[in-house]
Amino acid sequence: MPLITLPDGSQREFSQPVTVAEIAKSIGSGLARAALAGRVREGDSEQARLVDVSHEITDDAEVAIVTAKDPDGLEILRHSTAHLLAWAVKELFPEAQVTIGPVIDNGFYYDFSYSRPFTPEDLEAIEKKMTELARRDEPVVREIWNRDDAVEYFKSIGEHYKAEIIASIPEGETISLYREGDFIDLCRGPHVPSTGKLKVFKLRNVAGAYWRGDSNNEMLQRIYGTAWATKEEQDAYLTMLAEAEKRDHRRLGRELDLFHMQDEAPGLVFWHPKGWALWQQVEQYMRKVYQEGGYQEVKGPQILERSLWEKTGHWENYRDNMFTTESENRYYALKPMNCPGHVQIYNARLHSYRDLPLRYGEFGQCHRNEPSGALHGMMRVRGFTQDDGHIFCTEDQILDECVAFSRQLQKVYADFGFNEVLYKIATRPEKRIGSDESWDKAEAALIESLERIGVDYQLAPGDGAFYGPKIEYTLRDAIGREWQCGTIQVDFSMPGRLGAEYVDANDQRRPPVMLHRAILGSLERFIGMLIENYAGAMPPWLAPVQVVVCNISESTADYAKSVAETLQQQGFRAEADLRGEKITYKIRANSLQKLPYILVVGEKERQSGQVAVRVRGGQDLGTMPVEEFAQLLQEDIAQRRQVESVAAVSPKQP
Repeated sequence: MPLITLPDGSQREFSQPVTVAEIAKSIGSGLARAALAGRVREGDSEQARLVDVSHEITDDAEVAIVTAKDPDGLEILRHSTAHLLAWAVKELFPEAQVTIGPVIDNGFYYDFSYSRPFTPEDLEAIEKKMTELARRDEPVVREIWNRDDAVEYFKSIGEHYKAEIIASIPEGETISLYREGDFIDLCRGPHVPSTGKLKVFKLRNVAGAYWRGDSNNEMLQRIYGTAWATKEEQDAYLTMLAEAEKRDHRRLGRELDLFHMQDEAPGLVFWHPKGWALWQQVEQYMRKVYQEGGYQEVKGPQILERSLWEKTGHWENYRDNMFTTESENRYYALKPMNCPGHVQIYNARLHSYRDLPLRYGEFGQCHRNEPSGALHGMMRVRGFTQDDGHIFCTEDQILDECVAFSRQLQKVYADFGFNEVLYKIATRPEKRIGSDESWDKAEAALIESLERIGVDYQLAPGDGAFYGPKIEYTLRDAIGREWQCGTIQVDFSMPGRLGAEYVDANDQRRPPVMLHRAILGSLERFIGMLIENYAGAMPPWLAPVQVVVCNISESTADYAKSVAETLQQQGFRAEADLRGEKITYKIRANSLQKLPYILVVGEKERQSGQVAVRVRGGQDLGTMPVEEFAQLLQEDIAQRRQVESVAAVSPKQP
């Protein structure tokens, strides 16, 4: 008689083997209807596992009922919807072959082999068929098959990809298949008990994907979809996606004339004058951060010889991601990171403990041979620049350096408009180097550095690098998306491997501890994030063009030009729009460029030496002297404020 222990500690005894569904029903009819799966720990098992509601329990066990409110339940919904998608495709396109259909963030996909590309009309038909199949409320039944029998079955129905997947499983093993209606698919499960549980889903788009991720294989068609527990959750997600599409940095990069990318340079950025002006504001700001933090800016070479990469371990473990070249029978690689170069600069002379901490900073350009399918605008590139820094210090200095870095990072993110930061500490992995004592000290320093600045953090046990723990800093943008940017890592390994030393107070040579730190991470990626966070409407201190001066008539063109030149001489990024167009056209055209300020000048303004000031978003501040506007703009820049809030500090003139 199985004794079932529930999450609240209560127990229920059954006189015979019992299924998860029956346990849920014994608790309440509402829970029975909501049950999607069970989380069960049976016998001597140390961990609970997810099972179907049809799973039968014959011995004492701990059981939790999984519903759509649970993260695991939502994942089961999405995985089951992927199977529903495959069934619908087979109903409409019998010649299509199914391959794999996993869950991904916020949804799922399924890859198909078919003779022609799926069209938007096909997606509409497939989604309609999915709804029809879901309404049938067909039971989803788990079946256990012999591996060889399953291979032969899928070959017999023309599903050669599925047969290939199953054939890769060791001979003699049994596998689980799931049947719904006349459709059957390979899966370890669990799945929802019936298709009627799948009510809220949406197909999004089709993309290409190579079979098994190998470009030598056939290009398959990948249908992406999303599924949710409630329509309200899905509507909120689709609204966020629509907003994200409006903010897409690739589209805004073209529309605002900031940058472009092209096939002849995959994963590399062509910066236009306006985009490079934005880059320069970010770089110069970070250069000041270097200086205020006591960093000495350095510059290492782009190409280093193979022997150095062998010492660091990159040649053996990272070579496929490195761009390599040969000259005069010597092999070289473009640097994928800056740290080995910084160690060489450190090694150029012998250091005393009195020199430490020694902080190097570099806007170091790196190259990594990322797979072409992984490239995504400026968010995933092959050539990027890091605001990279390395601190050489003693073990006793780790804590103070981590505290200083975390405080510095908070200010930087706030200046760029990111006020919500998530903190995660990744601790020692099972396979690691160094003494437990050094790991204890490093982890304690990272933890205390965050406690000293008064922030909450999460621990990620075992996620540290083999050479040391790290803090990961994640930003949340204007529409709630999360971006992992900054990091600080404690490294006991590389300095010793590359011969870095300092002379301690006892005149003994010792390797320093090396702290790898970056605040922005990749400047390309961070600027892409800025563009999307602000939807291209950059605050004045970052805007490539801060103000444009538009003349109403030809007679005021010279005055408009002189106003722009006056502002330029004061260090502002100003332009004059002297086109022979109507002023309404020029205002609209420049508004679409998301400029912070548009100044309009006519005869009245010319005669009084003033300008009519329009703020991004359509606010009209009236007329004011050029000097007064320059002071307003200077305050915007100094306070790093958005112009949308400027009306509160500068009311419209009478």
